[in-house]
Amino acid sequence: MGTLPYPVQYFFYNWEKSKEKMEKMAKMARFSTAIGGLIGEVAGDTGIEGLRLDFNNGLRLQIPSGNWHVTIRDFDSEILFYDGDVSEVVLVSVEKYYIRWQIEVFRDGKLVFGHIFDPVGQKIRLVFVSSMIGDMLSFLPYVPMIRDMYQADVYIAINKNMKDICERLFPDIRQDENIEENTYATYYLAEGFDMWGWSPVDGRMIPMTQTGQIILGSPEPAPRLSWLAGPRMIKEPYVCIGVQASSTGKGWLYPGGWDEVTDYLKSIGFRVLCIDRDKKMQEGKYTLKMPKGAEDFTGDRSLLERADMLHHAEFYVGLCSGLGWLAYTANCPVVMIGGFSMYWTEFPTPYRVYNRLVCNGCYNDLRVTWKGNICPKNEDQPEDVLLCSKKITPRMVIQAIDRLIADKKTGRI
Repeated sequence: MGTLPYPVQYFFYNWEKSKEKMEKMAKMARFSTAIGGLIGEVAGDTGIEGLRLDFNNGLRLQIPSGNWHVTIRDFDSEILFYDGDVSEVVLVSVEKYYIRWQIEVFRDGKLVFGHIFDPVGQKIRLVFVSSMIGDMLSFLPYVPMIRDMYQADVYIAINKNMKDICERLFPDIRQDENIEENTYATYYLAEGFDMWGWSPVDGRMIPMTQTGQIILGSPEPAPRLSWLAGPRMIKEPYVCIGVQASSTGKGWLYPGGWDEVTDYLKSIGFRVLCIDRDKKMQEGKYTLKMPKGAEDFTGDRSLLERADMLHHAEFYVGLCSGLGWLAYTANCPVVMIGGFSMYWTEFPTPYRVYNRLVCNGCYNDLRVTWKGNICPKNEDQPEDVLLCSKKITPRMVIQAIDRLIADKKTGRI
């Protein structure tokens, strides 16, 4: 893979005119340098010797030696991003999300090249930045949507644990960790927390199902995927549960709650299968473990196997976690328990269980640092730590389960 022949000069539109924005964009520029090192040379031939253009790390415009002047705008709003004399430089935008760029290049005062960003019929690369299951699954519906919207040659770079699911859903879409020759544009699919170059908004401000829409410039959210299920392996009616998440802060910490719900599900005729990866998870003084009455379907099972189990289940009861997203992807009704995020954060489900009467939703509060902090709002008040989780009662969960069962009987779902 080639390297860039000239120094890189980053540009962005500082509409806030704030020090904070400048600092964040500088941070994004440093990250952009790392991306650029992996991508290598600018791919697109403009027909002018030494002048090259692609959109694989945001906009990249390579300018050779000479008396050049460049203007770069958003074509639709005419907002000016760059206007300057340049020579022997590679201009790179900090913004990596969809912008309908308009580039004009002048040499010796004469317009010699113009281009308006147009992905129709082009080779498009979608990079799934996060390896978190929920993050990846939230973006998956946009893969066929972008392919069909632009009649584009789309390929993806995604964590290997999602390989089988992508092959099942998109058998005609390539998975390639490396950038292929003649790739016109690359999009980096990430929630964009505190990294404004990923997305024009912080991902905590909008539902996860819409983050891809914002990054990719889609006029609407991607439709829900239709799961292509494998054969049913369990004859009896069953419910899947998942009691673990990426942190115990996402867990349901009502004492004995999972045991009570498990017993209730069994009492109304369901087998209860715990499909977490591990039987037990401990973080600090908090423990999340498989309920005593549940059947052990934990262990080294692929996501594809778990997805098929979920598809054939009556429903899933779990947390704001990757398994919840897997159930949603597999077209399995979801009872979601959790208060660390706002009720609208993940995918839509009418069976979301949270307690709005106590502290909740810190994940979506941009004023606090949730990541790496189990309870950012109440860390100095031990009696109130994780109230959002501890104040969800088994009664609340069972009521959601009963509503779901009633809706299935009446054909609402």
